[in-house]
Amino acid sequence: MKLVSWNVNGLRAVQGKGFADVFRQLNADVFCLQETKLQAGQIDLCFDGYESYWNYADKKGYSGTAIFSRKKPLSVNYGIGIDEHDHEGRVITLEFDELYVVTVYVPNSQDELRRLDYRMSWEDAFRRYIVELDRQKPVIFCGDLNVAHQEIDLKNPKTNRRNAGFTDEERQKFGQMLECGFIDTFRHLHPTQTDTYSWWSYRFRAREKNAGWRIDYFVCSQRLTKRIRRAEILTDIMGSDHCPVLLELE
Repeated sequence: MKLVSWNVNGLRAVQGKGFADVFRQLNADVFCLQETKLQAGQIDLCFDGYESYWNYADKKGYSGTAIFSRKKPLSVNYGIGIDEHDHEGRVITLEFDELYVVTVYVPNSQDELRRLDYRMSWEDAFRRYIVELDRQKPVIFCGDLNVAHQEIDLKNPKTNRRNAGFTDEERQKFGQMLECGFIDTFRHLHPTQTDTYSWWSYRFRAREKNAGWRIDYFVCSQRLTKRIRRAEILTDIMGSDHCPVLLELE
């Protein structure tokens, strides 16, 4: 089973930069998107052999997620079932025979951490949602989690210590998720790998200098560990300020 996740930072924009070619090249069984920035009817995009599922934010041009799947799921769920958190199109869950696949775009704490309190509330609610799914069958969740968990997950940890995405609070919440029986698949296979990032600012030629952050993840239930074949960050694929990440299971 091959899965890909990509924060496209505007699907209409990346569609004009060869998205369809990348989609076909990667040939995933499940392809998850974040930050589609769409409303229903604003794009006509389909691929032969794939079902597609879309979750739109109430606010136009903001957030949004999508999943393309070769296999039709047993069920589809949008959001996490809490009204406070389900107006920004951040979560889609597909249920398959053996496991759940969840795409998620975690809220950014924003400049001056003005949304950090909301982010903490969201993290607790999302963790409870994932843990409840995991009680039923194994879970793979993926997407832009908006956190660099360890210092090796970003180029400049010292100067970013209290910036959104690298606060102690956000890192601790991610740690709490892992403690509930989940693994960061990339770190599982590449525990000491440095200088491999999934997001670069558009400013200061950051991508050219590889001054990036690893904030896009595949996280899975620990009982799937033996099935992990590959967990990669596809840094050569352009089109967004993020690059895709990939997971392959036996």
